[in-house]
Amino acid sequence: MFEALFKLFGRKSSAEKPAQYSCGCSAGGSTAEKAASLEDLERFVEYVVRHLVDDPDAVGVKTEVAENGTKVIRISCRKEDAGKIIGKKGKTIIALRSLVGSAAGRLQERISVEVVD
Repeated sequence: MFEALFKLFGRKSSAEKPAQYSCGCSAGGSTAEKAASLEDLERFVEYVVRHLVDDPDAVGVKTEVAENGTKVIRISCRKEDAGKIIGKKGKTIIALRSLVGSAAGRLQERISVEVVD
């Protein structure tokens, strides 16, 4: 899981990388090797959401492309669990959107996150 997070959010320099976390790529590797993908973001959202809700088996995460070309990660879950994903005053979903948005910026994409009723 940490490897996926490191891939999504990256590091400023290789000197900051602890010895126990190795990506298996050379120091002079291309950014395409190190860059996260849309699937990695989708798996990250699914991982976080499954750990927030009471019924993780009812969680579904899929990505769609909106009319304007923006990608949308849609989260579906039981109605009772939607409040846990949204959080008090929307703080949990805002934090999740912020993380996805910053990782998407590294991909030079615009990706939004929505909770489907």
